[in-house]
Amino acid sequence: MKEDREKAEKDFQEKVVQIRRVTKVVKGGKKMGFRSVVVVGDKESVGLGVGKAAEVSAAIRKGVEDAKKKMVKINKCDNTIPHRVYGKYGASDVLIRPAPRGTGVIAGGVVRTVLELAGFKDVVAKSQGASGAINVGRATILALKSLKSVEEEEKMRGKKLDVVRAGGEE
Repeated sequence: MKEDREKAEKDFQEKVVQIRRVTKVVKGGKKMGFRSVVVVGDKESVGLGVGKAAEVSAAIRKGVEDAKKKMVKINKCDNTIPHRVYGKYGASDVLIRPAPRGTGVIAGGVVRTVLELAGFKDVVAKSQGASGAINVGRATILALKSLKSVEEEEKMRGKKLDVVRAGGEE
């Protein structure tokens, strides 16, 4: 069981998206600290975590732990997404669309990091509204959570779907 946990730990990739120095005003003056935003993924699931501490390394470690707790399994269709999705968190909006094979990940900032660590290779994304790293990351994960697999859609509709993959495959 411990070996399984160690093997699972090795598969995770971690990327620090943002590190900010924050201050808290207390009775004796200002107390400095750090906040980190970290994305963790293993090509099948992805999570975003926030960590706060007095030192950068401790903040990153806490962010990684938080991201691993909040990991979400993603439905994939080859190297792209099965259909267009939209995510909204706070004032941040993210639109993610499938793309033909060879397109690459066309996205900026946190959206790109989340999509790459989720294992997508061909997607196009647009982020609108507020551009804060935390809310954009959470909006992206909400959009990816709303992805349906082809099998789920067929079961819901009660009929077989002719799926034309992005890139011209049948």
